Amino acid sequence: MALPPPDPQFVLRGTSAAIHTLHFSCGSQGPDVPTLFSGSENGFIHVWNLKTHRVDTALDGHGRKSVYCVETMGGKDRLLSQGRDQRICLWDLAEGRTSVTDSVFTENVGFCRCSLLKVAQGRWLMAMAAKALEEVQVLELPSKTSVCTLKPEVGAKLGMPMCLKLWQEPVMSLDFDSEKAKGISGSSEKVLSIWSLNEQQNLQVYKTHRLVNAGISDITIRPDKKILATAGWDHRIRIFGWKKLKPLAVLDYHTATVHCVSFSDHRNPSERLLAAGSKDHRISIWSIYTQT
Repeated sequence: MALPPPDPQFVLRGTSAAIHTLHFSCGSQGPDVPTLFSGSENGFIHVWNLKTHRVDTALDGHGRKSVYCVETMGGKDRLLSQGRDQRICLWDLAEGRTSVTDSVFTENVGFCRCSLLKVAQGRWLMAMAAKALEEVQVLELPSKTSVCTLKPEVGAKLGMPMCLKLWQEPVMSLDFDSEKAKGISGSSEKVLSIWSLNEQQNLQVYKTHRLVNAGISDITIRPDKKILATAGWDHRIRIFGWKKLKPLAVLDYHTATVHCVSFSDHRNPSERLLAAGSKDHRISIWSIYTQT
């Protein structure tokens, strides 16, 4: 018989607001304990110490507007955050600093998360939704130089971008496995879709999975490409095998919409963690399928 799904290893409380984004940075508190960054609806970014289960630092740079994207840039001390104040902020957290060092005004009123791609030491490409609702702008960081703007064909009505993913070829998806050239996406519907990249560099759906309940807020593939996790409007986290999209577990802890999920990329498989952030103001931490 299959083992029952586990309970969280522990739960982080104290944000006083819904959690909209999570990001792990490994190797910052010693070899075995990652740092977890969370972005909240009240505009705060919290830096969590997973040894003490408490907040080390609270960052306030988005005018109390919801933060919906947080990523580190080559280490725990360089941080990027994106908020509903239409700003993408760059932070230098070295030596205890907590102030924004630079920012980009997006001119976009949506909630599409930007996407980062490291192209050289200290240099990044960043894709973000542009002022024109159907366009995507790509900048180089830290110079903020415009690289290009992606525009739909004349007459095409593609609608507002909802999610972006940069990688070495011009392909975007909610999450993308560049080794297998396939990605996965979810929406407000009851379906997960897997997309493949063909020889003409076009994305085509080739497999779908029907869900019990509608609404997926976030999807992330674990760095080892073995499993993936979804954040559901039905308050649940679902785990699937990435190879065949086989349902593996339903994690039922939260009492409101789960907004975001994130895997740690720890090299030791037994130390891998999954974090989930919810509208219920809590972050659950899980250790599941660590030996796969």
